[in-house]
Amino acid sequence: RVQLVESGGGSVQAGGSLRLSCDYSGITYFRYSVGWFRQAPGKEREGVAAIYTGSGRTYYADSAKGRFTISRDNAKNTLYLQMNSLKPEDTAIYYCARHLSPYQGCSASWKKGTDFGYWGQGTQVTVSS
Repeated sequence: RVQLVESGGGSVQAGGSLRLSCDYSGITYFRYSVGWFRQAPGKEREGVAAIYTGSGRTYYADSAKGRFTISRDNAKNTLYLQMNSLKPEDTAIYYCARHLSPYQGCSASWKKGTDFGYWGQGTQVTVSS
């Protein structure tokens, strides 16, 4: 059974930090790109950060650069997103997902999420001002 389970969300004040985790089970994780996406109320889903687990190459949305760090533990099949200097505009439900195809990094349009499947249920992040 395929499961992607996100955790680590919560409520923080602006400037605070959170570390999200995504545990994969039932699917192959290594040699795929995996990523974090978010969706705020009334807005489209958007990519935040992604990583190709084969090489470790990372991809970030402009809004995440310098504040968020994506990492993975291949032995544990776990993906992380360290979020620092959080802003109210980071408030959203955060999802992890795995790329549909192995042995490749992310395309230029990765932030749309259409190349990704196997989505988790999401974890809420709320940042207050």
